Amino acid sequence: MSLATPAAQPEVSVLVPAKDEAENLPEFVRLAREAFLPLPYACELVVVNDGSEDDTAAVLDELARKHAFLRVVTHRVQRGIADALRSAADAARGRVLVFYPADLQYLPADIPSLVAPVLAGQADVVTGAKQGRYEKRFVSWVYNGLCRRLFGVSVTDLNSVKAYRREVMDYLPSRPDWHRYMVVLAAAEGFRIAERPVPLYPRHSGKSKFGLGRIPVGVLDLLSVWFQLRFGRKPMLFFGVPGAVIILLGVAVGLYAVIERFVFLRGNRAFLYLVILLVIAGLALFMLGFLGEMVAGMREEVRSLQREVEHLQRRGGT
Repeated sequence: MSLATPAAQPEVSVLVPAKDEAENLPEFVRLAREAFLPLPYACELVVVNDGSEDDTAAVLDELARKHAFLRVVTHRVQRGIADALRSAADAARGRVLVFYPADLQYLPADIPSLVAPVLAGQADVVTGAKQGRYEKRFVSWVYNGLCRRLFGVSVTDLNSVKAYRREVMDYLPSRPDWHRYMVVLAAAEGFRIAERPVPLYPRHSGKSKFGLGRIPVGVLDLLSVWFQLRFGRKPMLFFGVPGAVIILLGVAVGLYAVIERFVFLRGNRAFLYLVILLVIAGLALFMLGFLGEMVAGMREEVRSLQREVEHLQRRGGT
């Protein structure tokens, strides 16, 4: 059976965040049903009503009564795509998860091509490469280029639809908007990455939730993810090395000031202030490094405890 039911366990769960998508959801569910019917494995839809202010809730209630393969999760207020994916994953039953928006810019007919490499064991995460014309193409090109350069992930499109094994979710922090970096974070954890072309279509109704105001946020998130991956476990490398250089520079300036005062018999009080500034700045960076090391150590202890709990759960399950 290709359509999951409460009694039939699905192989694939399609996670669909929906914010004010009442006009698109009926067509999306219809197209999803048509795409799932010929498949040799069972699929389900898990739609998250992320604090919609239109008729999305009523539309989803009606669709859920008609279609047993549709499950609905509701957020009373908007919590963003990252939280919506986390809530949908908690409710989903499939071992393969697919992130797919409800705006019909991506059609459900392309879901099987994303899922195929994961089901075949060829990849752990498959990201879609957008095909066709779309808004903010230049911004997307810059973003993907920066990500490839900073993180060394050789895919052309990081912020698109994705299919991934459920285990990938366990390694992703539940941070706002960090779903954009799922591929980067998964690659850093050793998961195999693949890419498949996915056509992008114009939006027929509703409006885009992504404005230019998201660009500065995206840049800051990009730097934050880069720092976490590069220095998250060794923050002293980021803070301690510049701190040591600044302190040594302060010592050098102090030695020069002493030589100038007692050898050349002239002094400059500005050097004293510069030495104080450099030494204090260097010590401050060292203190940030020590605090970062303490936080990193605590995080490693938490991860160790999580692994022990998971091991005990697996032993209990067997």
